[in-house]
Amino acid sequence: MLMNIILFLLAAGVPYYLVLERSQKLNSEKIFLISGFLLLCAIVIASFVEAQYSGLLVILALLSAIFSIYKATKTTNFYKFGYYLLFINAPFFMLFIREQGVLYSLSLLITLAGVYSIAKHYDKYYGSANYHGISGTTLATPYVGAFLTVYLITLALYPPFPNALFLLSNMIKEETTLLWYIVVVVVFFGNFLVAMRVMPKTVFGTPNTNLHYVDLTSKEKIMHFMIIIALLGLSIIGFKGAIA
Repeated sequence: MLMNIILFLLAAGVPYYLVLERSQKLNSEKIFLISGFLLLCAIVIASFVEAQYSGLLVILALLSAIFSIYKATKTTNFYKFGYYLLFINAPFFMLFIREQGVLYSLSLLITLAGVYSIAKHYDKYYGSANYHGISGTTLATPYVGAFLTVYLITLALYPPFPNALFLLSNMIKEETTLLWYIVVVVVFFGNFLVAMRVMPKTVFGTPNTNLHYVDLTSKEKIMHFMIIIALLGLSIIGFKGAIA
């Protein structure tokens, strides 16, 4: 039970809502990195510890996820958007069988590493990671638009990307209950709606003529290609798991 609570604290955003959100010293970027690190700790612990989560903890994680969905719809900052996505998916981390939960969370972290890199790009060239008003990146900066599109569609649990394949794999293999169905429906549509809501404000639309768009450098392209290759590798693992 103690280990259940530790993993719940690390993955479900509890430190953020109780402590980090109130901090005046930490900006959104640092909170993003701290939240990602905490989930990484949870992934490592879950890899070595056999845990069966209680229904109460899953319900608490689901309530946190619903609140995070609400918060994600209110922000236009990529850093905040990133760590809310972590908290939204916490119930999956607890509900899935250990290995699949770890792979799902790892896939989510790698996808959000791509979102974090796009946020850094926005921060560097546009003065902040706020994406409001920066639309049309697909037309004006094709590499930024292409990579961002992949990350957002991956977050939207859209096949054939790894997050969706791990979800499908668990839907096939997991012993389902009413709580399981509720979690899947809420988190699936939460991810989808939040990710799709961001797309019209970033990759689509007419470029803003008041902005000087800057595309990715060669070094940044290499980093994003490495993230895409990692996601492709996880997609293959997820596909194998779904058809096994």
